[in-house]
Amino acid sequence: MEEALRVAVLIGSTREGRAGAGVGRWFTTAAARRAGLDLDSVDLADADLPAAYPAAPTPALTRFRERIARAEAYVVVTPEYNRSFPGPLKQAIDFAYDEWHAKPVGFVSYGYRARGRHAVEHLRDVFLELHTVTMRDVVALDLADPSFDDGHVTVLLDELTWWGLALRDARRARPYCA
Repeated sequence: MEEALRVAVLIGSTREGRAGAGVGRWFTTAAARRAGLDLDSVDLADADLPAAYPAAPTPALTRFRERIARAEAYVVVTPEYNRSFPGPLKQAIDFAYDEWHAKPVGFVSYGYRARGRHAVEHLRDVFLELHTVTMRDVVALDLADPSFDDGHVTVLLDELTWWGLALRDARRARPYCA
């Protein structure tokens, strides 16, 4: 039996009153129905990361990097704020570097009307620079629609699992060098 794929679900909003925690729980619950995944929910609102990049890593920053390093695939849950993603999410992404390399990243975005798609397009550029593979299909939710469709979750997880397992095998066979 194949070892479960370790997936970090990164909840990227830290605003008070945010929808991100609920969207993250919804996605994680839907993803947990799938066999073969070991899910780790990383909520930036609870991560106690520093507001500025410190000269020396804080204990919270070290724990965050270790969780990112342990994961073999990622799902970023992001809102769209002013046609992009939140600043604390960018700061968290930048706190790690090598930990992201040669791993797949999927997205669950949310907002109104555009459903967070502008945020995802900006995140694709950031993750490209970090040597990741971003998934083509996105779970994009309109917060004005109270029912979320699990069908898109299946498509995203199919892609993420394929890439996650393929890249895990590749990293084991030959270390990635950027």
